[in-house]
Amino acid sequence: MAAYLIGFAKIKDKTRMAEYSGPASQTFAKYGGQPIARTALKMTLAGSFDADAALIVKFETAAKVKEWYDSPEYQALVSLRDEVLQPTFIVLEE
Repeated sequence: MAAYLIGFAKIKDKTRMAEYSGPASQTFAKYGGQPIARTALKMTLAGSFDADAALIVKFETAAKVKEWYDSPEYQALVSLRDEVLQPTFIVLEE
C-alpha cells in the first residue's frame, strides 16, 4: 500500500535552506522515495496554518517512510534541519 510523506515547514533561515534541502532530497531514493511536489505554500483555504513550504514524497509503504526517517543518512541532517526550519511530517497511506 503506497504511503505519502507530507512535510510542512516554517523556514527559519532561508539563506541556508539549500544546505539542508539538497542533501536531504538525496536520501529518498535509497528507501524508494519519489518526490512528487516540493514548493512554497500558496494559500490556506480554511482555518489557520503557519508554514512556508510543503513537500510530498511517495514511498512503497509507511514502513519505508519510517525506515527513511530513521536512516543514518537522514538522521545526520536533523541538527542542520532544526537550525534551518521547523518541520512537521505526517504519513498518509492509500
